Amino acid sequence: MAALPKTISPLLPNHSDDFELVAICDNDQAHLDQAKQKHGGTPYLSLTEMLANETLDMVSICTPSGIHPRQAIEIAEAGVHVISEKPMATRWQDGIDMVKACDRAGVRLLIVKQNRRNTTLQLLKRAIDEGRFGRIYMVNLNVFWTRPQSYYDTAKWRGTWELDGGAFMNQASHYVDLLDWLIGPVEKIQAMTGTLARNIEVEDTGVMNIKWRNGAFGSMNVTMLTYPKNLEGSITILGENGTVKVGGVAVNEIQHWEFAEAKDYDQDVKQANYETTSVYGFGHPLYYKNVVDVMRGHCEPETDGREGLRSLELLIAAYMSSRDNKTVSLPLAY
Repeated sequence: MAALPKTISPLLPNHSDDFELVAICDNDQAHLDQAKQKHGGTPYLSLTEMLANETLDMVSICTPSGIHPRQAIEIAEAGVHVISEKPMATRWQDGIDMVKACDRAGVRLLIVKQNRRNTTLQLLKRAIDEGRFGRIYMVNLNVFWTRPQSYYDTAKWRGTWELDGGAFMNQASHYVDLLDWLIGPVEKIQAMTGTLARNIEVEDTGVMNIKWRNGAFGSMNVTMLTYPKNLEGSITILGENGTVKVGGVAVNEIQHWEFAEAKDYDQDVKQANYETTSVYGFGHPLYYKNVVDVMRGHCEPETDGREGLRSLELLIAAYMSSRDNKTVSLPLAY
């Protein structure tokens, strides 16, 4: 396995028997030296050179989001499987091109969606799949975090349309993923976005109204301007027979769990909560367990390229709605 870092993507210690990091690649010599010292592996300043000189099973792409597509396509054309961090692309067509390139090459395209594996969200997903809510009426997601100007100033690509995307696409991407994964296909979106305080191209704040095909209504509120630190990452679901709020700073705490009919696993709710110093949660080990199982032929991927397109489609629809001041219906044209 090889890695292309922006910040060093961890090969998780509890999977050390399953992964061998044989090569690393970064076009910044200082970052490359740091990665080499910390993780080992043969260092390369060129992806093309790495692919030509190494025998690899898989490359993990952890570079700025807008670069993912061309790197994924080059890796696929070398006959190597691809893992891409979120979002898989910043443009809709680029995401489609990634999927098609991996299909043509006969390699896997896996998209990292580690929040799905959080214990709190696994319980919520189970309750939804079992129909415990009955008809879902309303859904609300809040991402009230903070990113100071100094965060965006650490690299020229941050806060750009071309390489990064804004608060929805970058920081709240995993929460956008919950709209489809938990509730189902979206029918239409209305969105407004704004750059209220940061000196960046993209939005630091936005709101979205959503209607799902199952009739549910909802909203999503995102800002990177919360004072003085990250406050809340939450999802609330109101249904015919149930009400649940998963909150905390990063959906790490089930704050309300009430259904008309009790189930034996309701007692697990408190145990599912966890303290976190990171908004990224603790889903990565379980995500990589699925990668291991997929590569050994034991199962299909939980989030492949086509699954990644589902949240990318919602993101692009939100930006189209905000730009054109109109409601955008889904699916987008393929």
